[in-house]
Amino acid sequence: MTLVEHIGELRRRLLVTVTVLLITATVSFVVYPHILNFLKSPYCTVVGPKHCLLYVTGPLDGLALRIKIATYGGLFLASPVILWEVWRFITPGLRRNEKRYAIPFIVASITLFAAGAVLAYYTFPHALLFLQKVGGPSLHQIYTPSNYLGLIVALMAVFGLTFEFPVVLVSLELAGVLRPEKLASWRRWAIVGLPAFSAVITPSGDPFSMLALAVPLYLFYELSILIGKLLLRRRAPAV
Repeated sequence: MTLVEHIGELRRRLLVTVTVLLITATVSFVVYPHILNFLKSPYCTVVGPKHCLLYVTGPLDGLALRIKIATYGGLFLASPVILWEVWRFITPGLRRNEKRYAIPFIVASITLFAAGAVLAYYTFPHALLFLQKVGGPSLHQIYTPSNYLGLIVALMAVFGLTFEFPVVLVSLELAGVLRPEKLASWRRWAIVGLPAFSAVITPSGDPFSMLALAVPLYLFYELSILIGKLLLRRRAPAV
């Protein structure tokens, strides 16, 4: 394809992506009460349904919150289409063996991100309970929607992105940048470094969330070594 054809293809892919994103964001705007109740559920688990309230301090806060939730929901619902359009755009430049690995990697990326977000959602009540108690009994906490939802969305995003860790490691192994043997030799450093990394990037800063993130990351590290050995062993006869 010529440069002009590449630009035309990119424009078509962007048009489809933006159109789908607008549709999914509109749907999220309509079903906003259900999304808000879903995100509030961990808070209600901690304080009880009677006290499960978020407080706004300005007349435009409700509208701004609805638009923000619609944007998040639209991105989440449109993510499969976005990844598909990215895949369709880069496909012509891939070799046959690269195309063979691309779809499993995309499926694995979506699945792992969703798994990380779900884990963050279900561990968030423990994090919230810790954060409420750490300040002492003399503090009475009330939450604004921006503060509360910003924390839970950030926690879900961090967990989802860090769960892409094995995809990155296996990609580097297949590309020849890393060897499974080298990763195995770094195991002691991983045991120390991954919990430290989890402590730094966890938005809530509570020990429960840090542990909930560190343990899967180390398991992913070991799994990446095993998968890398299997894939390289299968590819060896073809080379």
